[in-house]
Amino acid sequence: MKSIAETNFQFPGQTSFYKGKVRDVYAFGERLVMVATDRISAFDVILPRAIPYKGQVLNQIAAHFLNATRDIVPNWLQEVPDPNVSVGINCQAFPVEMVVRGYLVGHAWREYAAGRRMLCGVPLPEGLKENDKLPAPIITPTTKAHEGHDEDISREQILEQGLIALDDYEHLERYALALFAVGTEMAAEQGLILVDTKYEFGKLDGVIYLIDEIHTPDSSRYFYSEGYDDNQQKMLPQRQLSKEFVREWLIENGFQGKDGQQVPEMSDEKVQEISDRYIELFEKVTGNTFQKNNLDHPLERIEKAIAGYIA
Repeated sequence: MKSIAETNFQFPGQTSFYKGKVRDVYAFGERLVMVATDRISAFDVILPRAIPYKGQVLNQIAAHFLNATRDIVPNWLQEVPDPNVSVGINCQAFPVEMVVRGYLVGHAWREYAAGRRMLCGVPLPEGLKENDKLPAPIITPTTKAHEGHDEDISREQILEQGLIALDDYEHLERYALALFAVGTEMAAEQGLILVDTKYEFGKLDGVIYLIDEIHTPDSSRYFYSEGYDDNQQKMLPQRQLSKEFVREWLIENGFQGKDGQQVPEMSDEKVQEISDRYIELFEKVTGNTFQKNNLDHPLERIEKAIAGYIA
């Protein structure tokens, strides 16, 4: 099955290269090129097989929402010269991710179920159950780990450790909540609930920019609006639109990223299923029909697109 597992280009004027879990990032001074590969990660582990069209899905969803939110905060994106490539401003990233939660789910629920009522310095009320809507969206920041797991951190710790200046951090809080509000409205138009998400920001020449991807299935969690209230009343699981189905399959097959655990074999059928689900995610989240790009010679196509941009 054809896919884009990795790139390893060398361009004139290239100042650095960074390989993330999913993206290959090329820097050219104050210009940045991000290639969304078809790699897939879960539990902070890159899985052994790439998923056809996953990179295109993520890249195009991110561009969709970045272009729709420019009136809230400047963002890094300048151009999408290829379905898998985004180019723009190379900012100095803040060392913290701004996680916004509107519902008690995932990590927040696990902390709550363990009896903790404080998450990243934010108090949580008594009497909530899994997947309940919070009284108001909250920000639960995490550190940005290049390897291993991100760690919870509070607003107070961020300021005490000097990770971000107070004025900048207050801007990040306002931007994150405003972006979440617009993301919530856009999700509702598609019959979805934006449950939680993360935002990353950077700074260049004194200006704060929104960077990386936003509101994609890799960075966000969605519920279907239809049936949400009924499921909560009956204490049934919510229908999710995210890559949670990949995590669930891994857990069912004995893998949660812990030492000594083996990633289960991904058959062609499983890879095709995951690819189909990502395409479904694209269409449901954006409301647009997904147009599959040609995967015959993807590396040549991507290299040509980047070379044309930096020329």
